Amino acid sequence: MSQSECVKCNASVSNLSFTLIIFVDIKAEWYFYYSALSICKLMSQSLFDAIRNEDSLTVDSFVNENPQWVNEKDQRGSTPLLLATYFGFEEISEILLKHPQEIDAQDASGNTALMGVCFKGFQNIAQLLIAHKANVNVRNYNGATALIFAATFNHGELVKLLLENGADPEIRDDRGNRAVEHAKMQEIKEIVSLLEMS
Repeated sequence: MSQSECVKCNASVSNLSFTLIIFVDIKAEWYFYYSALSICKLMSQSLFDAIRNEDSLTVDSFVNENPQWVNEKDQRGSTPLLLATYFGFEEISEILLKHPQEIDAQDASGNTALMGVCFKGFQNIAQLLIAHKANVNVRNYNGATALIFAATFNHGELVKLLLENGADPEIRDDRGNRAVEHAKMQEIKEIVSLLEMS
């Protein structure tokens, strides 16, 4: 092999080595990036566990140290606020609402925290969410609103609260039914009257 051929060969080997080093470095960076994401996700799941256990002290500690966790979602697409409000945990809901977040975040079905409490009938938490500017007219992926939930499940005081705060009784779900139609189907005369007068 001539001297020039040896130089070319060494150059090729060097270039190959350099390329391999870059590839290994990039792969390592991606590995550590995804590992860090996985660890962060795993740690934020501890917040959801604390909410399910109604452990307000731990929840408060977690979100004070990691305020960005209020925007995490669990396997069902629920944020910490969605989960806490659905379970009716008022104290934990108040703790979570101290931190900036999308109050109208939707779960995998398109439901918001306000929809959940109107389904369950949690008047105080509904008032709390509305005080924090929850949108009373958001629709889920079936077209239902918080008002439709409150009317369907016979929560008259919630119907009044929503109407007083701008809920639109004319919004129809994907089947073309308004809140009043849902109340009629359930034969809830008081709510039918309330909605017809609105």
